[in-house]
Amino acid sequence: MAGYRRVMVKVSGEVLGGHDGSLDAQAFRDLAAELKAVADTGVQLAVVVGGGNIIRGTHNSLGIERATGDYMGMLATIINALALQGALEALYEPPNKDQSRVLSAIETRKVCEFFIQRRAIRHMEKGRIVILAGGTGNPYFTTDTAAALRATELGCEVLLKATKVDGVYSADPDTDPDAQRFEVVTYEECLRRNLRVMDQTAFSLCMENRLPIVVFSIREAGNVLRAVRGEPGVGTRVGP
Repeated sequence: MAGYRRVMVKVSGEVLGGHDGSLDAQAFRDLAAELKAVADTGVQLAVVVGGGNIIRGTHNSLGIERATGDYMGMLATIINALALQGALEALYEPPNKDQSRVLSAIETRKVCEFFIQRRAIRHMEKGRIVILAGGTGNPYFTTDTAAALRATELGCEVLLKATKVDGVYSADPDTDPDAQRFEVVTYEECLRRNLRVMDQTAFSLCMENRLPIVVFSIREAGNVLRAVRGEPGVGTRVGP
C-alpha cells in the first residue's frame, strides 16, 4: 500500500464529546473503526487524544490555578484514551485485549502503562495501536504539542490532525465566505499568513523536525485511511 508506514493521529477531544460534556459513544465507535481499518493494513499507528470534551481551560470560576487546571485536562485525556481502547476491543468477537495499549505521560499504574519511548515503539512493531494519554505530562503544554513531541520521538512519518474542519483555510470559513482552503501549504507560508494549524509550540516542533502535518475532517468516514495513503484532496498537507 502506498503512503505512510508509521503515523501519528491527533484527535481533538471536542469530536469525541456530546453537547453536555459527556462521552459520545457513537463518536468513539466510529473513530475505533477508522483506526482499526488503518491498523489492519499493517500501518504502525499511534494516537494522541485530547480532553476538551470533558474539561477545557482552567475553570477560573472555581478559582483553580492554571497548572492544576492543566493536570485536570491531562486526567481527562486518560478517560478518553480508556474509552477509545474499550471501543477498539469491542470491534472483535470475542473482544481483543491485545489490539491496543494505553500509555500515559502521568503515572497511573492501575489503569494503563507509563509512557516509555522504546516500549511504545515495541508495541507498534507488534501491530498494536498505541493510545497516548496525559499530554506531555507537564502543565502549560497542549495535546497538540504532545502529538508533535511523541510523533518525533516514535519516528512517525506524518502527524494526522483529525478535526471538525476539512483543512487549513486562509480565514475562518464559518465567518468568512471567501475563505480559501489550501491543498498544500508550507511551514513558512503558515507563519507568514498567520494560519492557525496548531499551537505555536507544536508547530515549531514539526517545522524543526520537518514532520509533515495533514489537517483533515474526521467526520467523513474513511478519511483516516485515505490520509494515511496520502490520497489527494484529503485535508491540507503542511510541510517543508
